[in-house]
Amino acid sequence: MPITALRTPGVYVQEVPAGPRPIQAVGTSTAVFIGDAPLANAMVNQARAVNNWSEFVARFMPDHDRKSTVLSNAVYGFFENGGSRCFIVNTGGDDAVDDALAAAAIEDEIAIVAAPGRSDPATHAALQTHCERLEDRVAILDTPEEVKDIGLLTQVETVPVPPAKRSSRAGGSGDAGPKEGGMLPAQSDRGFTSVYFPWVTVMDPISDTLVNVPPSGHMAGIWARSDASRGVHKAPANETVNGALNLTYRLTRDEQGVLNDVGVNCLRLFARSGIRVWGARTRADAASEWRYLNVRRLFNMVEESIVEGTNWIVFEPNDRTLWKHIRRDIGAFLTRVWRDGALMGATPDEAFFVKCDEETNPPDVIDAGQVIAIVGLAPVKPAEFVVFQVMQSAAGAQVSPAGAGG
Repeated sequence: MPITALRTPGVYVQEVPAGPRPIQAVGTSTAVFIGDAPLANAMVNQARAVNNWSEFVARFMPDHDRKSTVLSNAVYGFFENGGSRCFIVNTGGDDAVDDALAAAAIEDEIAIVAAPGRSDPATHAALQTHCERLEDRVAILDTPEEVKDIGLLTQVETVPVPPAKRSSRAGGSGDAGPKEGGMLPAQSDRGFTSVYFPWVTVMDPISDTLVNVPPSGHMAGIWARSDASRGVHKAPANETVNGALNLTYRLTRDEQGVLNDVGVNCLRLFARSGIRVWGARTRADAASEWRYLNVRRLFNMVEESIVEGTNWIVFEPNDRTLWKHIRRDIGAFLTRVWRDGALMGATPDEAFFVKCDEETNPPDVIDAGQVIAIVGLAPVKPAEFVVFQVMQSAAGAQVSPAGAGG
């Protein structure tokens, strides 16, 4: 109790919080899958969590006539590749995903969004808008199953204009449809979307036949597996795609170079190591600071963790004591992130900074009821291009270690 409340003489014990309030890292591996469930009328446009394949079968597959869908194969691939928890939103045959995304937006633990097999521009745009608005999740976008011309994956797709709304000045008869456009989803300036190509051939878990499935379900599982084994700061690439028996398109080294430049992550078949993920970029511009997938997802985790871990600040007295506690709590959390290897720098001071003082909180800010803290991070970037410089040396010559005196 406060000193002013003491009225009776005696001895009183006060419990005073002394240590920092730990900020816990939020989860990064929970996915949501949007699509048509085998049981068409099962919980339509409702987000329902499942924790394993058997639970999905029990909820979304009819007992009397079990048939697979693109959605079911994606969920199976998710769990097969290391995923442990996901939400399912059954669209019930509806091509639009707006209602499904509204249901997904309610579930705060979701960090990965996918609509397996839906490669149309409208769906891509809806998933991108969803993730950019919430700023706590990243979408995995699928390309069409059949791509005969790799060049189409370097051209941005557009939503076809209905004939009735086309301008007569555009030329033509007015009822002619637009020409075929590209297949590349639009850029996400802050890196909230990613694209994978090509589709994978797997064994259907229900019919035991070979089927081609979009990679988004398997990739969501690989993201979850990489997060659990290495951390969200590790790029989810150079990972084996469990369950993949073949690819619908065998990319060459040169073809991947073209696709990598535009942010399309490729699945490659290697003679000795099998089918692997060979890319970890977002759909941000190549010059953007958000071009790497692990950087985007790391910042999502840090930002949401700080928001959830500092709710106690609201309505506290906005003074130097509060500012000190903010620096202490966020600094302790980021020190743990640095120790996990997610930040560059030999010391915490080189890896991050937290500034919350009179400079960031002048009187006009305090009068507005605000407290402002500035946080800076130095994220670890992936070693995307490994270069070994090899040269000939004369027989018997010795090369001094770098930095050694001669």
